[in-house]
Amino acid sequence: MGIIRKTKHFQKILAEFSKSPRAISANSLVSRFASTMNKSTIYRILYKLEDDNIIHSFVGLNGLKWYAKCSDCSFKNHNDNHPHFQCEECNEVRCIPDVINQTELIGSQFYVKNILLSGLCSRCVSV
Repeated sequence: MGIIRKTKHFQKILAEFSKSPRAISANSLVSRFASTMNKSTIYRILYKLEDDNIIHSFVGLNGLKWYAKCSDCSFKNHNDNHPHFQCEECNEVRCIPDVINQTELIGSQFYVKNILLSGLCSRCVSV
């Protein structure tokens, strides 16, 4: 946690997460901004956003790291332990909000959980 420097690059990366509820892979951000910022800058911004509980990360199919905007998190409380879904056809990745608080079911507290469901999204199923 620290001071957020609102540079142009920082604002561009942050804006990507505000545009859509979908998760974004680090690779896609590097490709999208290749002409305006280097890979190190992008990863430094992603790490800062994650450290400040603005975004969260998880590993998707093929071991790629994905990032999504946090919901209801603050500097002191990071509460984005939920499953994610990745379409095997179009590669879209979305957060799946918890319907049931799993920690209450077993009486334990999770610190990290990485649940990735894969299959076909509704758009790809209908094609």
